[in-house]
Amino acid sequence: MAKDAAVTVNGTPAPQESHARRWAGLGWGFIAKLIMMALVNALGLAIVFSAVNSEAWAILACSVILLIAANIIYFAKRTLPLKYLFPGLIFLAIFQLFTLAYTGYVAFTNYGTGHAGSQEQAVEATLIQNERRVEGSPTYPLAVVRDGDTVGFAVTDEEGFVRVGSEEQPLEPVDGGAVSDSGVPTEVPGWEVVSRADLFADADLQAEVIDLRVPVSDDPEDGSMRSRDGASGAVYQSSIDWDDEAQTFTDKETGTVYYADQETGNFVADNGDSLPTGWYVTVGFDNFVRAVTDDALAGPLAKVTLWTFAFAILTVLTSFGLGLLFALIYNDPRIRGRKWMRTVFILPYAFPAFMSALLWRGMLNREFGIINDWFFFGADINWLGDPWLAKFAVLWVNLWLSYPYWFLVCTGALQALPSETMEASKIDGAGRWRQFRSITLPLLLVSTAPLAISSFAFNFNNFTIIYMLTEGGPPFPGTSGLGSTDILISAIYNISGVSGGSADYGLASALSILVFIFVGIISAIAFRQTRKLEEI
Repeated sequence: MAKDAAVTVNGTPAPQESHARRWAGLGWGFIAKLIMMALVNALGLAIVFSAVNSEAWAILACSVILLIAANIIYFAKRTLPLKYLFPGLIFLAIFQLFTLAYTGYVAFTNYGTGHAGSQEQAVEATLIQNERRVEGSPTYPLAVVRDGDTVGFAVTDEEGFVRVGSEEQPLEPVDGGAVSDSGVPTEVPGWEVVSRADLFADADLQAEVIDLRVPVSDDPEDGSMRSRDGASGAVYQSSIDWDDEAQTFTDKETGTVYYADQETGNFVADNGDSLPTGWYVTVGFDNFVRAVTDDALAGPLAKVTLWTFAFAILTVLTSFGLGLLFALIYNDPRIRGRKWMRTVFILPYAFPAFMSALLWRGMLNREFGIINDWFFFGADINWLGDPWLAKFAVLWVNLWLSYPYWFLVCTGALQALPSETMEASKIDGAGRWRQFRSITLPLLLVSTAPLAISSFAFNFNNFTIIYMLTEGGPPFPGTSGLGSTDILISAIYNISGVSGGSADYGLASALSILVFIFVGIISAIAFRQTRKLEEI
């Protein structure tokens, strides 16, 4: 058959479709898809190149796989369901699976304060931390200079010559430099001299200048030029030497040698002393073991765990009971103004929880709170400072916040109960209590038990009420960071160091995994038990 032979229909040649008509027939949807996929590919390639430059090989592999999958899915004809599912699966992988996997990884490391980087970063940080001004070093007139994004120092040496350098370029003399009467460089060829006014107006530049270290020469032993004020500089040297081949630090003053311990991620001396900065390493199950064996940690964590379970269980029981009570009362048609009363009772549910907690924190204040002034005749009751009163206050405030939810749920469930069953029980002579115990409550539990389980899981991790009302206090005697009203999630927050102080991300991640396991096991058991209610 000839290459350009016409297709025939009933022996009659069919007209050939032009290329323009073919493209027009693709429609605007296909053109929009091409544009969208071009943007997706551009973004994907940018991530790929960035991962290559950063040597992040895991991110590189995932990015390439996702990019290839996206092109196959959106240009193939038989992948229609995946066209809708693929974006959601990506977000699930990024925001859920990756978070869980990374938390699990951190739980098996010593990542935290003093162990926040690689060994190379720990070496660099240790050298910087031990920098001291060279004894007898003169103060040099200095100017801050920059070339694009590169910031450097220009100094006038003892002989009156201008030398300039940056973090990557040692100080070198330049020709054509000019200095002021006070000796501060005013002109540096190839560099822009930053005025004092511009330096004071830029806080980020000030911080960069303070952290900047310009090598004096190609020999690191000669030290580096540093400035505290951007107008003068001095030579600083580290009081500790690093031997890369032997993997040791040597203190120049005491002669103490610190060896790199690859198991603990610390630089340790023979006498047991260690340098404050280390690096993160894999420690296996040490974080899990430390949570139950460390004397300073195991006791407070055990108390926190017991209180967490008590707080979650008591909150669900009391809020469900009060909500059900109000639902039964205001479901009675004999009560007038039921709609208005229901509106009043659900008002706490309309306020943000953190605002309500802050409001109650003020009202429970020992000195000027209206609870003591109005209801206890000015008595000095330390609601938030006494361990047991603070727990009671937390339960009370959380009850006030939670019962409207159960009030709404139980009201709807009561109105959905079959009236025929209730009428039949009345005919059989059942009283109100027997009707409630044998019919109303079991039928309510069929629909509310799953919600009670989710409420338990929510309150098990109810960080807002704890942090906003008591901040976990009052603290346990002799310990730092954990308090009497802390639940596991707020204890993890304190251990992680987010609120300040020393951070232990490895231990915090290990505890997060334990919380996940606790909630998962309890929820699974509870859901299996609720299936028995369906037999009703």
